Amino acid sequence: MATDNTTSSAPSPEGSSGDPFSAGCEPRVLLHTAGDKWVILVVNMLGDGDARFSELQRTVGGVSRKMLTQTLRTLERDGLVDRTVYANTPPRVVYSLTPLGRTLLVPLRAVRAWCEQYVGAVSSAQAAFDARGRDQVAVPETAVMAGG
Repeated sequence: MATDNTTSSAPSPEGSSGDPFSAGCEPRVLLHTAGDKWVILVVNMLGDGDARFSELQRTVGGVSRKMLTQTLRTLERDGLVDRTVYANTPPRVVYSLTPLGRTLLVPLRAVRAWCEQYVGAVSSAQAAFDARGRDQVAVPETAVMAGG
């Protein structure tokens, strides 16, 4: 007999508490952060080594100064990125992944690789969808049968 563990309030050994499909649960908040396009790009870049703010902004094309600042602060708050200030003149700030942040590299690099591999297929699907027009989107046969 199968048991249903979804109602358990005890966190898992990894610290997860809650169902990510439920609004407001802790894993869902982390999914929001980990799935952010700027987070994916910044973590991938920092996986290759430490970087200064200007290096990140130059390499992560299209990110505004404000958005990069917000992204780095979120990652720092979540314990994924360290911000080190060196007392030079002018001060030098370097960002690096924490050990916890490094645990994100495997899944985020997999997402990046999937995007690179399937960008052509997705572009073709988008073009086919756009060519059909919104009103001509195919309805699955099962939906037609169920409706009468």
